Amino acid sequence: MYQGFIHLSTWGYVGVTLALMHISIIAVTIFLHRSQAHRSVSLHPILSHFFRFWLWLTTGIITKEWVAVHRKHHTCSDAKGDPHSPQVDSLKAIFFGGFFFYRRACRDRDMIKRYGNETPDDWLERKVYTSCDGLGLLVMLSIDLFLFGFIGLIVWGMQIITMPLFSAGVVNGIGHYWGYRNFECSDSSTNLIPFGIIIGGEELHNNHHAFSTSAKLSSKWWEFDIGWMYIWIFSKLGLARPKRLIPQISWKDEVGEVDLATLQALLINQFHVMNKYAREVLLVIFREERSRAGQQKALFARGVKKLLKQECTHMSDEEQCNLKQLLTVNQRLETVYQLYVQLQEIWKQTRKNREELLENLQAWCDNAEETGIAALKEFVADIKQLSVVVK
Repeated sequence: MYQGFIHLSTWGYVGVTLALMHISIIAVTIFLHRSQAHRSVSLHPILSHFFRFWLWLTTGIITKEWVAVHRKHHTCSDAKGDPHSPQVDSLKAIFFGGFFFYRRACRDRDMIKRYGNETPDDWLERKVYTSCDGLGLLVMLSIDLFLFGFIGLIVWGMQIITMPLFSAGVVNGIGHYWGYRNFECSDSSTNLIPFGIIIGGEELHNNHHAFSTSAKLSSKWWEFDIGWMYIWIFSKLGLARPKRLIPQISWKDEVGEVDLATLQALLINQFHVMNKYAREVLLVIFREERSRAGQQKALFARGVKKLLKQECTHMSDEEQCNLKQLLTVNQRLETVYQLYVQLQEIWKQTRKNREELLENLQAWCDNAEETGIAALKEFVADIKQLSVVVK
């Protein structure tokens, strides 16, 4: 039996296989995802083409198609039209059949044309990587067989299942079904674990959906994004240049007036601001009202507490009913909750000009102060101290 050009121990073959799989994962997260789909990092042509070549060898992915499907996913996330959502279809369907959902989306050529713009379109892309997308897999199989003998078939097989398993199944499936959330986006995206190592940082999926144009996917100090670590190393070598990062909320020293600068800071830091509102207003009032609830204390269940900062579209009918019951019997909590919803609506009004949005923000602040609720008045004061700082 042909043993191949390279002879390794069992753990040696395991290590090589994992390393080759890891390169594919890094190529997807840095090149396809952050560089091509979201334009959050600019790559040196040498590095960019290495990733293109490697993905051709190990996945057969066509850049334009992958980018188009992913951008469509962000446009219609967890709603009708999303190419792959466990909320629209089932978790089982996406986890085990995510690859087939991806291939089905790729057959929509109008969608590919609309969402796949500004991707590579040189001779190699047209004549090799696109027209001969399956050839790379055969080349990789030949290389693995030559290097490792018949064990190379196993190595090759593991390389081939990397993307269907981790990208299509884990990220697109579990990443919209289970995990924790730093930011209450309009979709159901979650962070799987705080340590983005196995899938190149894509484990931090909720962070990505909140700030899709950030080259860095970690947000909290205790989160780790290995994809960002590689980008940082490449940037020091002159091979990459991050273009955008998650904004860091900052405050002015003194309380000012609500002006266009305040509005800009609010729009940039919207998720930070809403987290602050939930933490310092909603939950504060929830605890205060629960302590004085008396016979109605049963309505203040822990599950209802979580619903206060969750969008109604993500609630079941029973959860909406439980929340409505609580708000009906508690005017203060109803007031701060409705103001929470109204504040969210300000940056959803994208068709309005800045002057109209500013007028709405000023009216919101006036209404919040007029309630006489101390936590709200303090929050409005913080709003007036918002500053624009992007690191």
